[in-house]
Amino acid sequence: MESIVILKDVTKVIKGRTIIDNISFEVNKGEVFGFLGPNGAGKTTTIRMIVGLMDITSGDITIDGYSIKSKFEDAVRHVGAIVENPEMYKFLSGYQNLIHYARMVKGISKEKINETVKLVGLSDRIHDKVKTYSLGMRQRLGLAQCLLHDPKVLILDEPTNGLDPAGIREIRDYIRRLARERNMAVIVSSHILSEMEMMCDRIGIIQNGTLIDVQLIQEFVHGTSASFEFEVIPSEKALTFLNTNFPTIPVTHSRDGITLELAKNEVPAMVKAFVEEDIQVFGIREVSKTLEDRFLEVTADKGAVIHD
Repeated sequence: MESIVILKDVTKVIKGRTIIDNISFEVNKGEVFGFLGPNGAGKTTTIRMIVGLMDITSGDITIDGYSIKSKFEDAVRHVGAIVENPEMYKFLSGYQNLIHYARMVKGISKEKINETVKLVGLSDRIHDKVKTYSLGMRQRLGLAQCLLHDPKVLILDEPTNGLDPAGIREIRDYIRRLARERNMAVIVSSHILSEMEMMCDRIGIIQNGTLIDVQLIQEFVHGTSASFEFEVIPSEKALTFLNTNFPTIPVTHSRDGITLELAKNEVPAMVKAFVEEDIQVFGIREVSKTLEDRFLEVTADKGAVIHD
């Protein structure tokens, strides 16, 4: 895949304190990249540097080959962004807001505005005043504003914040469609981990200003092993057997027995080992992990305090 956003050794220092510490990652065309971290980890600071709202202390960010530091206008021309909440003129209609924005960017026709309004599902209410809009409708109008100039990169900071479940699903579906149909790179920052799991192709986890990991979301969540719950009797004998003979396998008590982290092809051998030790196996169930489970594991290992 072709990279379009590249962060290389980016650092931000404010009043002698390192807020962002030498982070590097790339975002590809056609993918949704999730940017995760506890409150205060540096997500919004990084996004503000990507869109040029905050200076970079050292390192560089390039968008479609243009440096934010040396060719700012060329770089941000390719970006549409909502950082925190979309701000609109509430006394104007949604359509009037888009017309006002279109005046600031060359080449946006009324046909383009109508096409974008239809894309985000606001055709029925676009001529109503923004003050009558729900939060979800304002989010969609902000998304329409971001898309008017056909950006190659869309950056959304907490796009589903405050939305009801139906609104969250709508925004998620729009984001997936934009990446797929327009080959657009989408960077999403959110603390709603269940939504990020369904929305994103890859994730980057930031903590205390340091990038911990960047992985495909399925590889991050599931890894090379899975958790299997064994319903066994006697469970204490099984635990003693495992601790003695398989000390490197993570084992935990569960409601119905014991849970082991194994590769799937290792399960039959483990069943055989239990039976040979006269440990009865009544059932085996794969326990699915979620992005939230893995996120909490990784950040807890690094000493994070989760505030969300």
